[in-house]
Amino acid sequence: MIYKKQQVNSSHQGNTNYLHYLKSFDLSIAYETYWSFACKRQDIYFSRLKQEDRPWTQDPVLNVHKFTNAYRASDRVSQYLIKNVIYRDDLPNSAEEIFFRIMLFKLFNKIETWELLEQSFGSISFKDYSFDAYDKVLQKAMERKFRIYSAAYIIPPASSFGFDRKHQNHLQLLQKMMSDNLVGKLAKTNKMKQAFELIKAYPTMGDFLAYQFVTDINYSEITNFSEMEFVVPGPGARDGLRKCFKDNKKFNEQELIQLMADHQEEEFSRLGLSFKSLWGRPLQLIDCQNLFCEVDKYSRVAHPEIMGVSGRTRIKQKYNYTGELEQPWFPPKWNINEKIAQSFTLQTSR
Repeated sequence: MIYKKQQVNSSHQGNTNYLHYLKSFDLSIAYETYWSFACKRQDIYFSRLKQEDRPWTQDPVLNVHKFTNAYRASDRVSQYLIKNVIYRDDLPNSAEEIFFRIMLFKLFNKIETWELLEQSFGSISFKDYSFDAYDKVLQKAMERKFRIYSAAYIIPPASSFGFDRKHQNHLQLLQKMMSDNLVGKLAKTNKMKQAFELIKAYPTMGDFLAYQFVTDINYSEITNFSEMEFVVPGPGARDGLRKCFKDNKKFNEQELIQLMADHQEEEFSRLGLSFKSLWGRPLQLIDCQNLFCEVDKYSRVAHPEIMGVSGRTRIKQKYNYTGELEQPWFPPKWNINEKIAQSFTLQTSR
């Protein structure tokens, strides 16, 4: 089993024992890069929030290429989902309506598509939803060469519903979830893995997508799982794991991600790194999983001699400035929004 912090009685003894434990792994240089990358990426995030001038980093790879934030919920699309889709005072706040909005947004995973639908229908609600009307708007958009899907991750077409177009099948998938009262079933679960299995049972919902969707739903009040109880590595994370742990036959991928989350404080301390957490919230399993994906990309340039599973050797996306960051806002149950508001008040008063 993975070494647990609670097996030791003091932080000093814990650091010593964990360091000894690490020696049982065949680690590459990418393992330490994982921790330094997390710090540098989080430093960039806070520099942007403070509206500091570029360059926000001296790291040549981070300065040129696009990487997600250390915390998934800090990313632009997640922030939009939380602030503009889930927690809306002007939209119905029943579990059914919130679930409908989350899934409608996430099936396309693109802010511009959501805004297109809002412009077309005004308030988006399941009560007023019409397959034909939504299909028509999306069809016309595609005829104008408008891309309705994000390229962040590929959602399979759900062709089992029998329609010709991908978006039509996804709308049917959403209707199926609604008619099955999936939201009611999710609300009754008390473990994230149970909710994950419910979502995964639907067409096209493989492990990775089901995990992403259950994480998004968990930003709302529909469920209240700890993000430390369950994780599913995606393809990019598997590449990153292979690059950090050259021989991980002793443990499965989930256990290795858990290892990183459980021992983040020890590792930042051991490596002399100052990590700025999310206003006191440590990295969660979903964040550690994402970081493996980003370190896979980073290592293609920083450590080209280390190969992952996919064999990819370059980073496709360059960084493009998208403007100043707004004050972030997170699920209220995390209890960090008041701290954020206070820090921004202090920042503007200087």
